[in-house]
Amino acid sequence: MALVTMKTLLEQAQAEHRGVGAFSVGNMEMVKGAVQAAEELGTPIILQIAEVRLKHSPLHLMGPMMVQAAKEAEVDIAVHLDHGLTIGTVRQALELGFTSVMYDSSTHPFEENIKRTREVAELAKAYGATVEAELGLVGGSEDGSCDHGIRCTDPRDAKIFCERTGVDALAVAIGNAHGNYPVAPKLAFDVLEQIHAETEGLPLVLHGGSGITDEDFQTAIRKGIVKVNIATASFNRLMERTEEYMQTEGAHNYFSLNEAMVRGTYENVKHHIEVFCC
Repeated sequence: MALVTMKTLLEQAQAEHRGVGAFSVGNMEMVKGAVQAAEELGTPIILQIAEVRLKHSPLHLMGPMMVQAAKEAEVDIAVHLDHGLTIGTVRQALELGFTSVMYDSSTHPFEENIKRTREVAELAKAYGATVEAELGLVGGSEDGSCDHGIRCTDPRDAKIFCERTGVDALAVAIGNAHGNYPVAPKLAFDVLEQIHAETEGLPLVLHGGSGITDEDFQTAIRKGIVKVNIATASFNRLMERTEEYMQTEGAHNYFSLNEAMVRGTYENVKHHIEVFCC
């Protein structure tokens, strides 16, 4: 199929009343596993990487691999920069061929968030790329290094924010958090419904998907969520399969280790695609 914009996938998913999985990757094995699952199920996905991961997975190495994997895949795939923290990184991702970017200004005051997001939106649209932003505070962080708490997105603010920034998708805070949940979160579906109504059908995004129940995923999709981010669950499953392999008897080698990492990612991505397609 092809490398496509995230907006294309979101609009298609809305028309088909399903969600799109956005799967974080950190190495070649994760890219291979995610694409394998998508191709097997014949379902488009989003490959993404967050800026906080770049110290372990440099963008100039990961980016071209992600883009090339999308171009050669048997299904449509969008390539997305998740939680960009600097304009420089956003620009680098766009230059590498990413078809979607998110610049996270959610910790800044409302007006400052609008200003910064609008600047990124103008930059991204010059490349024909999709733009995602965040309003409210999703708990935790992608690498567990900080936690600004959780503040639900205000539906009225969401309407104003989207109108003034021109974003294509909005990540919302409804009780969700990044990382491992100690217990399954209680999502504020009433707030989600209000945001969906105020933003007039704009695709909404659920961050911190790892650990949310399958039933809650499907409820969220019915109430306006279109893109669902999955990161921690894939890293965890990869480690489970890696540890299982390393505990087997006999000599170990890189090639079998490679297969274990691919398999762990594939299993998690496949499960979530099936859930999101309801």
